[in-house]
Amino acid sequence: MKIALAQLNPVIGDLAGNSAKIVAAIQEARQKGAGLVVLSELVICGYPPRDLLLVQGFVERCVAAVKVIGETHTSGIAVVIGTPLNVDGGIANSVVVYEDNALVGYHDKRLLPTYDVFDEDRYFEAGDRAVVVEVAGVRIGLAICEDLWRGDDSGFSAKYNDEPDHVAGLIDAGAEVIVAPSASPFVVGKADKHRGILRGHATRHGVPVVSVNQVGANDDLIFAGQSCVMNGKGETVHESVAFDESLDVVDLDAGTAVSHRVLDDERAIVEALTLGVRDYVGKCGFKKVCLGLSGGIDSALVAALGVRALGGENVLGVSMPGRFSSEGSKTDAFALAENLGMKCITMPIESGFTGVCESLNPAFEEIGERTLGESLPDLTQENLQSRVRGTMMMALSNRTGALVLTTGNKSEIAVGYCTLYGDMNGGLAVIADVPKTMVFRVCRYMNEHFADLGFACPPIPVSTIEKPPSAELAPDQLDSDSLPDYETLDAIVQRHIEGHQSAAKIIAETGFDAVEVERICKLIDRNEYKRQQMAVGLKLTTTAFGTGRRMPIAQRWTR
Repeated sequence: MKIALAQLNPVIGDLAGNSAKIVAAIQEARQKGAGLVVLSELVICGYPPRDLLLVQGFVERCVAAVKVIGETHTSGIAVVIGTPLNVDGGIANSVVVYEDNALVGYHDKRLLPTYDVFDEDRYFEAGDRAVVVEVAGVRIGLAICEDLWRGDDSGFSAKYNDEPDHVAGLIDAGAEVIVAPSASPFVVGKADKHRGILRGHATRHGVPVVSVNQVGANDDLIFAGQSCVMNGKGETVHESVAFDESLDVVDLDAGTAVSHRVLDDERAIVEALTLGVRDYVGKCGFKKVCLGLSGGIDSALVAALGVRALGGENVLGVSMPGRFSSEGSKTDAFALAENLGMKCITMPIESGFTGVCESLNPAFEEIGERTLGESLPDLTQENLQSRVRGTMMMALSNRTGALVLTTGNKSEIAVGYCTLYGDMNGGLAVIADVPKTMVFRVCRYMNEHFADLGFACPPIPVSTIEKPPSAELAPDQLDSDSLPDYETLDAIVQRHIEGHQSAAKIIAETGFDAVEVERICKLIDRNEYKRQQMAVGLKLTTTAFGTGRRMPIAQRWTR
């Protein structure tokens, strides 16, 4: 049996556009001799549709679009299409199967993930049937994404230990092949775990397992694709390209194991964020982006990703020197722009900063507060410089129609080492889930592999990588004046945010300075109000600042 893996990039809610992609995939699969086309979870509307599912008429129009496809475009071929369905009492996350323009059957997802970024129990009713359909002379057992994550091989049996093993139920019902449409968001290192789950089911039951994953980015979530086929021995027969659309036809009867490319973490991050920027900008209706270029490593990485995603002609860099900006930083900003083939302009902030100070000082005097400029910059003056920059960037965005990319990394956002309504201004926080140590690793990787990544030369100036990080908002300022070394900071952030560890546990397990750990954990907890006002951030880790982390702002819990 030849199965076509249709790995598509749907746009949320674009039923006409998504339908056209699906029909084109069916036509191509038919031409290539496939007997069955498998598409991803909720492909007709894109994943995740979130509260669109609650909008009157949305589910009905999804069903109608799928019916048109199934009844007019499946002659001589079978198709598995992901769609929401109306069921008794609510909505189901389902797949429908058509063959020869007739409905063969449907399956409702049984395990509804409700953790991290997933809210499926908010919208869907769980299915309760093991569905096996016969198409092209083969009995196909249907599962949807999380349905595979129950059982001895999933690593999640404890979470679902009150649920039956869906795959085992399909085998009992006579399934000869397991087909699992999926919309599984990218997380660094997740691909290996996913392969392991597929391999476990395949070897335990001795049947091929076919998983077709969505590709593309929707809001904060990135989907890598990497659709996969395992034979009954648990060998990888096929793995589709990562981070791009594809239509691959796999002969299950051949069943020959093939090698697949394992991406380095750095390469996976580059590809994921490139896709995240391209899709967020394009799907939101923008064509160009702009960003502040400080000469530092964070803005350098964001600029390189923006150019890779959109082309240098569509990325505008802005150098915004202030009274404490070093000549080296200004030089590095323009050197970066030249390396990337993008335009960079200069917008000094001094006159704006001075003007705001002059407007504020009479009010400060009137209420008995210190005026600005009387002494070395305090926090108010540092933040004001950043806010002048943020205001100027938003004005540029208004005038040009370019989306502002913010440049804060996860380490600094975690502890609030960023300015609300200043450097946090913008529409997309590209590296908000990239720790500072990984920022350095990715930049070095880009320089080492520049040609393979599509750059004409190493994009990041060496001086940008080698100089000590600084916000340059005060004389001789360094990040190390306010923060521990980034290796230590990132370890604390990872444990506190992703591992949900208390300060006491971190101290006990790492031996880090107790006072420093306590301080950093308090900073993380205290700055929740900032993070909930930041731009959408692209998710890369198990716990990102965004839809998957929902901490209260006004609270007094101490860990």
